[in-house]
Amino acid sequence: QVQLVESGGASVQAGGSLKLSCTASGYTNTLHCWGWIRQVPGKGREGVANIDESNNTNYADSVKGRFTISKDNADNTLYLNMNSLSPEDTARYYCVAHFSSACPRVEYVGANYWGQGTQVIVSS
Repeated sequence: QVQLVESGGASVQAGGSLKLSCTASGYTNTLHCWGWIRQVPGKGREGVANIDESNNTNYADSVKGRFTISKDNADNTLYLNMNSLSPEDTARYYCVAHFSSACPRVEYVGANYWGQGTQVIVSS
């Protein structure tokens, strides 16, 4: 079993920045791809970014150049640095993890494990 716990969500003004964190525990050595998926109530999920064991990254077009995904293997922690936030980034952000060694396309919105999510609200 694996547990993913996100933190860092908050309310910010447009143009601001946030850093989300996700700490993993349990059988984390079975997981080889990590990512962030977001969801707005009443709308579908959107893949935001993912990163594999070699630190290869993929980003949704909507966040390229503004968001950066990274991980600290020593601490089993995944991060999402978000800059130049806009109201369109308002969503609940979920940390996800996959067994597969190759990350799926960033548009894929499934995962083997999910965190409980952390809320990001961006006001104009």
